[in-house]
Amino acid sequence: MNGIQFVSTGAHQLARRATRVLAVVTTLLSLCNGAYAQQSQLAPEVGIVVTGEGSVNVPPNYAQIGICVTTRTKTVKEAINTNSKLIAAIIAALKGAGIAENDIQTARFSIQPNYTDSRVEPKLSGCSVSNHVNVTVREISKVSELLDRAVAAGATDVDNLSFLNSDASKALDQAREAAIADARRKAEVYARASAVRLGRVEWLTEGTGSGPLVLANKLREASVPIASGEDTVRVRVTVGFQIAR
Repeated sequence: MNGIQFVSTGAHQLARRATRVLAVVTTLLSLCNGAYAQQSQLAPEVGIVVTGEGSVNVPPNYAQIGICVTTRTKTVKEAINTNSKLIAAIIAALKGAGIAENDIQTARFSIQPNYTDSRVEPKLSGCSVSNHVNVTVREISKVSELLDRAVAAGATDVDNLSFLNSDASKALDQAREAAIADARRKAEVYARASAVRLGRVEWLTEGTGSGPLVLANKLREASVPIASGEDTVRVRVTVGFQIAR
């Protein structure tokens, strides 16, 4: 009797374990099916996916210029005094050309020691003082004249000349419309080639960027020839279209 009772108990335990395993497997399958159904709802089937591009040329309406004066003398005091007189003359020349005071901003001021070129032991020979100002030019036609005035007043370096547009939102919207039209044109080509009808837009993503400066072919007649050219605003969109049933 004891042997028969032992076998019956073991079989009962195995049956209980099998039931538990079956319950776990059933739960996992249910979760997987639910996740798949949810994923299918979040990412509906899309028939045709294309990329469209649009671009619009934007003329600049203002410019920015970096103007620097560097002086080298034997003493710090002398270098600062000389540099201050030169930068003051440059600022006066810029204001005389119609640049507002709030469009002239000091960007960097530095004092550095100078040493003799000696292989044994470098010796202090003086110092260099640099004063760098950023200038915003509201009238692009005056850029060449301002450069002439700055150099004549003592500027030693002119850099970071850039032409900008203060409000490119309208051009950006036009580029967006062109990009969407380009995407739809491509999708219609694929639809005709595949003998299907193009459906509605299911989703859309956008990427924007500003292209390199395109210089004008003709330079202005000035002692410092400057071409403002145009900036190109570009938009790229990726669009998913459904296939009409």
